[in-house]
Amino acid sequence: MTSGNLLTDNPELYEARFPDPERLAGRWAEDCLRRYGAGPRVLDLGCGTGRDAAQLHASGRTVVGADLSEAMLAYARDRHPGPEYVHADLRDFALGVFNAVVCLDSSLLYCHTNDDLDGFLASCRRSLTPGGLLVAEMRNGAYFLGRDDLLNTPKVNAFDWQGTSYRSTTTLYVDRTAQLLRRTRVWTADDDSAPVEQRSAWRLLLPLELRHFLTSHGFTVLALHDGPGPRTEPPWQEGDLPGTAAEADRLHVVARLDA
Repeated sequence: MTSGNLLTDNPELYEARFPDPERLAGRWAEDCLRRYGAGPRVLDLGCGTGRDAAQLHASGRTVVGADLSEAMLAYARDRHPGPEYVHADLRDFALGVFNAVVCLDSSLLYCHTNDDLDGFLASCRRSLTPGGLLVAEMRNGAYFLGRDDLLNTPKVNAFDWQGTSYRSTTTLYVDRTAQLLRRTRVWTADDDSAPVEQRSAWRLLLPLELRHFLTSHGFTVLALHDGPGPRTEPPWQEGDLPGTAAEADRLHVVARLDA
């Protein structure tokens, strides 16, 4: 197997491991944009393989997808055409002017420090028209207050792709000092390749903390809830209304930049 990040370096493998045949994430984001009256020009930050950007494009929007991974961007241009795909760091970007910024699948939580978060939100503020929307979906830091059902115990996932059987063993633990959810994942395969260990982390944001960051950067929070969403159980379905609680393991936010 390749070194580096196995899934990021192999976008086809990423889509095999995390299928979204019904395009729930993109459809949920489009529902938010329509519900709160966003204009047509959208920036998808952390666009990955381009599935969600392409779904927003198919809904009639003009979309720019941005990611740090050149492998993901090349795959997106080839497999999910329509949007423009560009290389960018979500902590500091200037990619034009948009009516909405979309940031799904915990991409926002790669902002590990307060300076990172300030950089992300300042970049969003510069990039949005007055009244523009920020739509984000991520893990919920509040879920890990007093709960450890997702922590410290290895979780195994196995699947086949292109004739090879892959197995991932994933362990999550909370780094309280850094306020990070850290992940160690070990990949093995039946193709005689050596195991690959990968480490990553997400910022653990509490709902009120996130609300404070948004407000301090000139946003009004329109919705902040734990579901339904594209990665909740049960998942969001067409016509579902935003919830009001913020206790489960996913967090969804819609905020409007003050005019």
